[in-house]
Amino acid sequence: MSKLSVRAPRAEAVTLCLFEGEIETRVPMTRCDRGEGEGWIAEAPPPGTRYGLRAHGVWAPEQGLWFDPAKLLVDPRAVELDRPFAYNPALSAHGADTAALVPRAIMPGALPDLPRCPPFFRRGGLIYEINVRGLTMLHPEVPEPQRGTVAALAHPAVLAHLEKLHVSAVELMPINAWIDERHLPPLSLRNAWGYNPVVPMALDPRLCPGGVVELRETVAALHARGIGVILDLVFNHTGESDVLGPIISFRGLDNAAYAHAPDGSLINDTGCGNTLDFANPAVRSLVLDSLRHFVRHCGVDGFRFDLAPVMARGPAFASDAPIFAEIADDPWLADRVLIAEPWDIGPGGYQLGQFPANWLEWNDRYRDDVRRFWRGDAAIGVLAQRIAGSSGIFGMDCRSVNFLAAHDGFTLADTLAYAERHNHANGEDGRDGHGENFSWNNGVEGPTGDHAICARRAALARAMLGTLFVSTGTIQLTAGDEFGRSQRGNNNAYAQDNAVTWIDWIGRDRALEDHVAALSTWRAKRDMSQFSENGTWTALEGGALDAARWENPATPGFVWRSGGEAARPTGLRIDRAAPEAGPLDDEGAGSQSGDMPI
Repeated sequence: MSKLSVRAPRAEAVTLCLFEGEIETRVPMTRCDRGEGEGWIAEAPPPGTRYGLRAHGVWAPEQGLWFDPAKLLVDPRAVELDRPFAYNPALSAHGADTAALVPRAIMPGALPDLPRCPPFFRRGGLIYEINVRGLTMLHPEVPEPQRGTVAALAHPAVLAHLEKLHVSAVELMPINAWIDERHLPPLSLRNAWGYNPVVPMALDPRLCPGGVVELRETVAALHARGIGVILDLVFNHTGESDVLGPIISFRGLDNAAYAHAPDGSLINDTGCGNTLDFANPAVRSLVLDSLRHFVRHCGVDGFRFDLAPVMARGPAFASDAPIFAEIADDPWLADRVLIAEPWDIGPGGYQLGQFPANWLEWNDRYRDDVRRFWRGDAAIGVLAQRIAGSSGIFGMDCRSVNFLAAHDGFTLADTLAYAERHNHANGEDGRDGHGENFSWNNGVEGPTGDHAICARRAALARAMLGTLFVSTGTIQLTAGDEFGRSQRGNNNAYAQDNAVTWIDWIGRDRALEDHVAALSTWRAKRDMSQFSENGTWTALEGGALDAARWENPATPGFVWRSGGEAARPTGLRIDRAAPEAGPLDDEGAGSQSGDMPI
């Protein structure tokens, strides 16, 4: 008989709760201090059984003890839930029974291992960042019951769009089960991004109602088209939030999973109320098991780690943190695509360029400097560094993930239409979101019927996209930026599960979409993972560029050609005055006679 174990080393007793409908049967678990101190063990119920946990012990939050047998708790190692999380104040109230409020875990059967294969992704390719729900909620070709789900990504119309863009891998914003932040329900808002998970392996039933099977089948469908799948995972905090937050899993079983200061208070290096403690071997073990689960049982190609410095904190960031070696030594994980968001808000939280050599990193310096250049306040020398792979940050091993916009911050279209954020719909009096976005409105804040302003914005969008697609390194495009998606000036639309974040497929700019597809066709024929030092930089009008012109913000652009006259592999032209940016054709003669219209 298989066993179910749970880590709760400071609990006085733990009860396994089995459910048939709303009828609850309680089974005492036995203390079993083995290995990392899982703490408690019982015979595992049959596959398909709904279950939860209750932990008994001291209630002393000031001492980090949150034991309350009235709280139904989700197994931190659950892989499937029978319903989504929904916030309720009773989840925090001592003594209030929450059996009716908390999802039950579903006992899994044996999950087959998939054959190992190399990742369906190559460095230098195009990553397409997707909000799974927002991508297809308004897609006219996807059947309504399927819209907003993981399965919708395998719809022929979605696959055709990804192929048109030569997408190397989709990066799925969190599909793990999450809970709304407690301030959202009173505002009639919901979390639209999913960056507030509770347990690391369980998929959210709203996004992936078919559970592990649905994810596995969707990954297989994407692989059949040569497209990899990267999961955006949140291992830096959980949705239990600060000391006023809900008691739904870790907090009620093993609050030591969270990092604490010497005075016992929760460390908050995430801005979300708590921080998982990666100095704790049990936390790292659970994270590693979660990564293996998604590779072994779902076939995913890699992971993007939200606020990744937390994974290397103990409490200070360490470039040789244990988790890096543990991933590198794991036969299921060593060859996966690993991408860091290399910053958090804790001390020394900005760690761009400091992750292991086999990791890629989101490069916010690229985003900001490209925006500054096209806004008119950065010199061509700065732009050239970013196009060439940011060697000053990463050295000659280009690990940069270059992007113009991401899920947080302005969309590309809004970068060119709004000088200020417009976030009042989020219910925080417009204080949330980044205040400095290096955006500019080109003369009018927001939408306008002025044809000259619209033409200017359109030209700049093409120039910025051209810059991205000729840049060295891996590039990332957020879904919808290829055809002018707007969030109406909201640069922190995490709480807008509505038309603000749902992509408008009917009203999209098809001419811009075709332009991006042509750029991507050009890029897909070339290895853009490493910059060629064998090339020449010249002024737009010809002639050498001296230091003064490189550093002068008024210099409008440059031409770069790689290789010698015999090789003629490629080149690029940047002209801020036009504005224009994009590749030269293989003959080095500009776009007019080549395979890539600018």
